[in-house]
Amino acid sequence: MTRCLASLILAVAFFATQLQAAPKEYDLVIYGGTSAAMTAAVQAKKMGKSVIVVSPDKHLGGLTSGGLGWTDSGKKEAIGGLSREFYQRVKKHYDQASAWKQQKPEQYSRYRANDDAMWVFEPHVAEQVFEEMIADYKIPVVRNQWLDRENGVQVVDGKIVSIKTLDDNTYAGKIFMDTTYEGDLMAAAGVSYFVGREANDVYNETIDGVQTARARSHQFDFPVDPYVVEGDPSSGLLPKISSEKPGPDGSGDKKIQAYCFRMCLTTAKDNQVTFPKPEGYDPKQYALLGRYLNGGWKGVFNKFDPAPNFKTDTNNHGAFSTDNIGMNYDYPEATYERRQEIIKEHEQYQKGWLYFIANDPSVPKDVQARMNQWGLSKDEFVDNGNWPHQIYVREARRMIGPVVMCEPMLRAIQPTPKSIGLGSYNMDSHNVQRYVNDQGYVRNEGDIQISPGGAYPISYDSVVPKKDECTNLLVPVCVSSSHIAYGSIRMEPVFMILGQSAATAAVMAIDQDIAVQDVSYDQLRKRLLADGQALDADRKPSPPRQVIDPKKLPGVVIDDTQAQKSGQWLESHSIGGYVGQGYLHDDNKQGGKKIEFATEKLKPGKYEVRVSYPSNQNRASKVPVSVVTGGKKVYEGTINQKKTPEIDGLFVSLGEMDLEEDAAVVISNEGVDGYVVVDSVVFLPVK
Repeated sequence: MTRCLASLILAVAFFATQLQAAPKEYDLVIYGGTSAAMTAAVQAKKMGKSVIVVSPDKHLGGLTSGGLGWTDSGKKEAIGGLSREFYQRVKKHYDQASAWKQQKPEQYSRYRANDDAMWVFEPHVAEQVFEEMIADYKIPVVRNQWLDRENGVQVVDGKIVSIKTLDDNTYAGKIFMDTTYEGDLMAAAGVSYFVGREANDVYNETIDGVQTARARSHQFDFPVDPYVVEGDPSSGLLPKISSEKPGPDGSGDKKIQAYCFRMCLTTAKDNQVTFPKPEGYDPKQYALLGRYLNGGWKGVFNKFDPAPNFKTDTNNHGAFSTDNIGMNYDYPEATYERRQEIIKEHEQYQKGWLYFIANDPSVPKDVQARMNQWGLSKDEFVDNGNWPHQIYVREARRMIGPVVMCEPMLRAIQPTPKSIGLGSYNMDSHNVQRYVNDQGYVRNEGDIQISPGGAYPISYDSVVPKKDECTNLLVPVCVSSSHIAYGSIRMEPVFMILGQSAATAAVMAIDQDIAVQDVSYDQLRKRLLADGQALDADRKPSPPRQVIDPKKLPGVVIDDTQAQKSGQWLESHSIGGYVGQGYLHDDNKQGGKKIEFATEKLKPGKYEVRVSYPSNQNRASKVPVSVVTGGKKVYEGTINQKKTPEIDGLFVSLGEMDLEEDAAVVISNEGVDGYVVVDSVVFLPVK
């Protein structure tokens, strides 16, 4: 055989090998196995395109099947298309008698036979529904396929040609979609993104960046000492408390809100697994929780939200709960190995939290006894020790696209172009850090829960990159958004809505051989409406509420954040005109609650005592109020909170009275006929 012929044979053999190894090309390649991936894949298949889901996860559905069964849906009428179809399929499951194994349907208040959809469900039911959707449309899914983030994304002339996984499998496509919570494909493709919290002035916002004054929910209800030896800073800080200061309110940083696992717990003894003692368990890690519980905090069980069959979706609640505050800052851009370390640490922390409350002798007996009524659900997450397989990545990377969704858009102050779906949930951030304030007490920072004022549109230009960065990528999860706007957008029904809309645009781009940025919005809108998507919201602007700075008021001012509370008071901002960053209400649950606005260093003399509250017709007409000083009661009366306060529409006067150093105004909700609200008290010197 001649050398030339041998070379030719080798060349043909090599070429044949390359042909055999060449990846199959799909119209749409979806990276990620979240709920957005499911609706995107179904929509592409319904529109006649080939699609593959390349999932780093074994289980499909992300958080929806990973424990988040108590759907953060906002306004139900804002949810349409395949997203609503998912919840309708859930309802059909629970319409079957076989679905109710530990409970009868009439025992579960959120099951209503005449409803078209069901919004609360067990994790395994959600996963089953997703698997059925994939099977119904014969969508290929490859699992445990992790993107090669260093060398696995081939980009030519601004277009992704193919992606390769760490298993050396290659997937080629015309359009690509990143449906991960982390935005790994987006980042590897060279698309701009941001991690952290923007300063308020970046997008003309009011509730982005560092938030200490507004961090009122999931906050310590009373002063708690942060030191190992109480009152002794030299003894060091208790675990889970940062030695750093948060920074000025409204300033930006690279920190992100806390993660946790949404746990599925149960009281059904025949389906219960005792809380395990995690490897490496250290009760000292929960010393702050023990101190808080022994101080009288009773809110441990307030987010054990009931799911069918005597189960829960258990979420974070309170100052020291399932959120592992401050332990996830490097997660968004970390290596896979480092992410696994973070996830493992979160799992250990949260299992330890359960075990500590259920077993540690320092925990109050009534709290401990109640915790021991619960356990992990034996029939959930059966291949993962009954522990959720998906950590709650509340935010990671966020793309910077042609349009950045921001607070003014959500409030309808600034127009939003090219709606492809609606959001409606509160602008919601969990706490970001735990620190020691200037008074030497432990505080949490970052929690925001403020309504946008109604449903709002989400722009198509927030799910596509800038055209000069990539022309065939769509990002319906790590959307182009500020931190606080993402706090509302980041809900699972919304991700499903955006997944479907993004897939529709992808098909149009394929059919017309154009960049995703050049898809005609008029054509896209027409198809989305035909497929049942809700795109329009009748909105009036909802500007930030009037906030009165307590430092600018005359006299000695005590805000509700400084008052001593008895019973569970809830925060609100819904009616404007209040002192500080909000006010508290009693949830219209009469009796057993009071709040004391006290000062210990008042200069003795005559003062006019004023009480502020935002009035409304649902308020109580006779709110008990008293003034105590020098160990005796000097005033007792009631306030009609239905009536607008006579002083600047904000304050009512209780009159003038002689006060000593230790003066206090006490408000209760005993015997009332409506909501009781509390805001601030002012002791105004009488000249």
